[in-house]
Amino acid sequence: MTDSHTPSGRSARLNTGVAHNARVWNYWIGGKDNYEVDRQVGEQVAGMIPVIRDIARADRWFLGRAVRFLAEERGVRQFLDIGTGLPTADNTHEIAQRIAPESRIVYVDNDPIVLAHARTLLTGSREGGTDYIDADVRDPDAILEHAAATLDFTRPVAVMMLGILNFVLDDGAARDIVRRIMAAVPSGSFLVLTHPTSDPEVGGEGQVAAMNFWNENATPPITARSGADIAAFFEGLRLLDPGLVSCSRWRAEPDSPVVVPQYGAVAVKP
Repeated sequence: MTDSHTPSGRSARLNTGVAHNARVWNYWIGGKDNYEVDRQVGEQVAGMIPVIRDIARADRWFLGRAVRFLAEERGVRQFLDIGTGLPTADNTHEIAQRIAPESRIVYVDNDPIVLAHARTLLTGSREGGTDYIDADVRDPDAILEHAAATLDFTRPVAVMMLGILNFVLDDGAARDIVRRIMAAVPSGSFLVLTHPTSDPEVGGEGQVAAMNFWNENATPPITARSGADIAAFFEGLRLLDPGLVSCSRWRAEPDSPVVVPQYGAVAVKP
C-alpha cells in the first residue's frame, strides 16, 4: 500500500487530469471539491443517465437513514465506513455521535484528496472516537488490522459499504471481501450496502452505456450488478425489512423520491 503520509506518496496517486469517482460524486451532490475534468465527465454521464444526480442524493440520504436506524433502534455504537468519499454534511460520525456521543467511527478510503479532507473535517465528539485509514477495499486484512486500533471487534460493528463494491469488478473477489470482513465482526453486527444495478425494473437499463463511457474516461472502473448478484453479498446474514430495494425507498417516507437504479439494504449477522 502506498504511504499517503509522504509527499511522494500523495503526488504519485493524485492525478487531477483524469476524472475520479470521489470528486465526480461530490460534483453530482452539489459539492465544491472537484476539478474541471470531473465536472466535464460528470455532465457527460448525466446526459447519458439523467437520474445520476438522483442516485447520488438517494445514496447519501440512505446513509443518513441507515445510521440513524442503527444508532437509535439497534444501539450500534461502532461504524466501519469503507469507501468514505469526500466529506459533506451529515457524515456517518456526525449522525451517530449526535445520537450517541460515545460512538466510534473509522473511515476507510485510498484517495489522497479524500484523506486530506478527512483529516481536516472528520473530527468526532470528545466522548467517542473518529479515525481514518488509508487502505483499499481489496485489502480487507489491512482495513481490519488498522481499524482495531479504534474499534472493539468483540462488540457489534456496522460495516458500511456504500457504492464501493461496484469498483471491484470480479464477482467472486467482491463476495470474498464481504465474507472476510463480516467474518471478523461478532454476532449482532450489521452490513449496510448500496450498489448500482442494471435491473430494468428500477430503471437500470441506462447504466451500462454510461458505465462504459466512465470506464473509458475516468477512474476507477465500475460495474453494475443484478439484484440477484447484489443479494449474494448478504449470504449468511439476515436482511432487515424492507429487504433489498431501491435505496431511495429503504425505510423512506411514503412521498420518497423517484426509484433509482441503486439497491440498498441492511442485514444483521446472526
